[in-house]
Amino acid sequence: MRYLTARKRAEGKGASGTGTEHFWHMKVSGVGLAIIVPTFLVLFGRALGGTRQEVIDAFSHPFMAILTGLVLFVGLRHFQNGAQTMIEDYSKGATRRALIIGVTALSYALTATGLFALAKIAL
Repeated sequence: MRYLTARKRAEGKGASGTGTEHFWHMKVSGVGLAIIVPTFLVLFGRALGGTRQEVIDAFSHPFMAILTGLVLFVGLRHFQNGAQTMIEDYSKGATRRALIIGVTALSYALTATGLFALAKIAL
């Protein structure tokens, strides 16, 4: 027979049951963004101000295309989770649900639009 105290059953869960996972997801995506965003900005800055063909050539390079896709996907996913946390902290009821749905839809729409534009440029 296993005896678990209330504290042991709740350990690592948080109020919603997924607090620890959410915390680590935000930490990992934040560290990942801290590494890839400066690299992206340097490469993007080199392409900035060039002719149309030079910019297309820069984004057609596989490393730049993959890096741009990662920045879009990870950055907007990080935005979605952070905005959802903020909404959960400061709103209640139906407003909370509507705002979370809106932020999620906005995040996915921006990700899809950005990846589509990147595919049109890179391919």
